[in-house]
This record gives sequence, structure tokens and C-alpha cells, in this order.
Amino acid sequence: MNSFFLKAGMLVTILAVSLQPATAQTPGEWQLTFSTINHLLDNNDNFSKDNRFICFDTRETLGGGIGNSTSIGKVSVTSGLENLLYAPYDVIVSTTASAPGMGAASFSPVSDEVVFIHGPLVSETATLGFYGTRNRRGGVVLGDGSGDIRFYDMRDVTSAITTPGAHRGGSHRHEYSLDGKRVGFTYDDHLLPTYGRTIGMMVPHAKAPAGYSHYSVLLVPVVLTASAQVGELDKADSDSWVGSKGQMRAFIGHVKQADGTFMSSLFVVDIPENVDVTTANSGSTTSFPTPPAGVTIRRLTNTAASGIVRGSHDGTRIAYYATATDGTRQVFIIPSNGSDQSTDAAMRPVQATFLEKGASGGLRWHPSGNSIAVISDNGIAAISVLPGPTFGKATWLTTHGTSVAAADALVWSRDGARLAFNRRLPTYNAAGELVKDFNKNDFRQILLVDFPDTDKNGVPDSVQ
Repeated sequence: MNSFFLKAGMLVTILAVSLQPATAQTPGEWQLTFSTINHLLDNNDNFSKDNRFICFDTRETLGGGIGNSTSIGKVSVTSGLENLLYAPYDVIVSTTASAPGMGAASFSPVSDEVVFIHGPLVSETATLGFYGTRNRRGGVVLGDGSGDIRFYDMRDVTSAITTPGAHRGGSHRHEYSLDGKRVGFTYDDHLLPTYGRTIGMMVPHAKAPAGYSHYSVLLVPVVLTASAQVGELDKADSDSWVGSKGQMRAFIGHVKQADGTFMSSLFVVDIPENVDVTTANSGSTTSFPTPPAGVTIRRLTNTAASGIVRGSHDGTRIAYYATATDGTRQVFIIPSNGSDQSTDAAMRPVQATFLEKGASGGLRWHPSGNSIAVISDNGIAAISVLPGPTFGKATWLTTHGTSVAAADALVWSRDGARLAFNRRLPTYNAAGELVKDFNKNDFRQILLVDFPDTDKNGVPDSVQ
């Protein structure tokens, strides 16, 4: 039965226990959620550390975008029971000025906590303004549903010299390193909005700003587009961790070329395990923040690359998108210490997918490093990337083609046993009536598909 939460005179969130069983959609995939809300996975790390739950946000249920998402929830993988994790009492749902706005949720790999984008509370809008890309931070709630909110990062937009360890804009795409000790984020500056998007990280630290647990720093300095010199970046994004300890963060950098044009290429920022984050400069009203001492940046491709890029769990390889010789978008893999300019062929990128319709998104590594999974032709394919005879072998895990709703926001469970993803599917209320979201679209539901690979060769057992 659907349950409705009315807060501040409006419908804020709808979380439910569906009367419908988790029946199979196809021989390979099955539908987990059925309630009349959107269940956005959004390319994050949505599985809990024990793989029992999946977290999600509810954007587009009541209004457009993350700014009008009013709750964070979780669903049990075994029962389909949905629980509310966080929903502030006061919300403003609006096409022009919403608050607080929340989304892009990820479970911690080491504790029962969920981090997500959080804009200003309604009570803060008089001084901080409303939700926006330059006006957000990392909210954290416990996975037990108690609803208590705290914030990892301090946002300081009122000081002439930014408080050390704070930032002055918007953090998003919060991603835990596999050991849980670092949280990467993509960043947009508020005080100097003429600078492009870049990336950073936050870490627990004794010198974190008062009232906050984490110290925030930028990892990649960017320059103004108009003044960029050859080799300089005016934008960095589409970032993810490489390896388990957060010592590398791969990203797509928009870099100035010798001919004056810009190219989007694959880069890595190396972050020593013992980096002293307090050596970073948090910036001021007139100066942009700079990274801590010891952080270095490497360019891996001098050809076009796109993301979101993904690093293998063991830190040895990075997967990214590029255009193949036939003109399709495919996945390529390069050693994390490699370069397409290397004289050693083993250090150069290799094409890993050869999908007829190309790889449209959702790139993920299996924890073993033997497989990647991608979305193609509205479905999900697993590709063996284990060196040897199975390399490049693709296996369809789900239905695909123009007759099925597009798969989206793929995520692998932490044990590699299954994948979760979104599809827009017809959804009915308790009265049996077809219900649509704010944009008159079918709701995004969560589906699952198993990935048995007992031979550890990157190919599911069912097709060996």
C-alpha cells in the first residue's frame, strides 16, 4: 500500500511497500521497486556495504531537477520494502527557486551512512539563496532511517578569505574511496563563477572547520578560458577514484591545444596517501583555491576522451569512452600509469567494447577487475576485460533494443554478484490507476540482474 507524507502543506515524499511482488521483467532482470515515485540511482555507489540495501533520490517526482527532489530513500534488495532515510519538514518546490534540494545518493563502503547533494535549508535561503549548482554541499544521514542530518563540508561564501578547509561553491557527485577515508567531489565556485568546473576531495581531519568533520580541498586548478595557455585546463569533471585508497582520481580535462582549440582528454591527479591537506589554499573573494602540496596531474590521452571515467578497484586500469574507427562510441582501457604517447604498446589504450550500437553510458568495473558493464541499445552488456581469449567478449545481461525502455544509471553491487539500474516503467497506484511523474513520464524504477561468474573469467556462467 502506498503511504503519503504531507509536510508544509505539500506532498513531499511517497515511500511505499508495494503490493506487487518482485516479478521478473525478463529471464535476466527483475523489477525491485513499484511505488509512485522516481527512484534515481544517478551513477553513484548505491549499494550498502553489506549489499542488502540500495539508496536513491526522488527527483522529478514533484518538480523538475535535483532542486525539487524532496527525499532520500532506500530499498531492501530481498523484500522490496522502501524506507525513508531523509526528508526535511520544510521544502520549497518551485520552477524558479527551490530548497533545499537533494540527490545523487551513495552509501558508504565502510559504515551505515549515505552521502548526497544537499542545498540550503529553507531557513537558510534568506542568507544563502536557493538551490543551485554553486550552492550545495554533502549531506550525510544514517542508513537506519533516523533522519538526522549533518554536513561533511563547510560552505563559506561570506568571508573575504575563505575559511581553511571550507569551499565557496557547490560540491556534488560525492564519492567515497573504497576504504571510506576520502570523499571525492565535483566543484563549482560561487565567489568566482567565471572559473570552470573542477574537482576536489574532503577528508576527516582534526583541523576541519568548527562544526564539520571533513577538510575540503581542490585537486585540480583551472584557469579562465580566455587566458589559458597550451596544456592548461579550464574545466575538469566526470571524475572517479582509481584504486582502493583514493591515491588517484581520474577525470576528463578540457585542455588548451597548441592550435588554440580545446580538447577533452583523460587525466589523472595523483594524491599521496600522506598528503597534508592543510597546505591547500582555500582562496578568497579575489583568488581561486589551489590544491595541497604534493598533488600532481598527468595527461593520459592526447586524443579525445569522455566520461564518466572509471578506475579498476586494484588501481591498475582506467576505462573511458572514445570514438572507435567505425564512428561508434566505445569503451577503451588504459593502464593508470600509461599514455597514448608511450613507445610501449602495453602502456597505450586498447578498445574493450565492440558493440554494434556503441556504449551509451553506465560504465562500471566488476570488483574483480575481470569485467566491465555498460549500457548499450537500451540494455546492459557485460564485457570480459581479462587478458586472454575472452577479452572483449560481450554478454547481454538484459533485454535490449528499441522495444524496451532505456536502461540508465548502472551500478554494481559491492560483491559483484548483481547490478542495479533504472528503467522508466508504467506505475500504478493502489486504485490501479496509471500514475506519471512531474514531467508526465513513467516513473524511474529500480531493476536488478544477477552476474554469476564462478570461473572468474569475466563471462557469466550462463553463457560459457
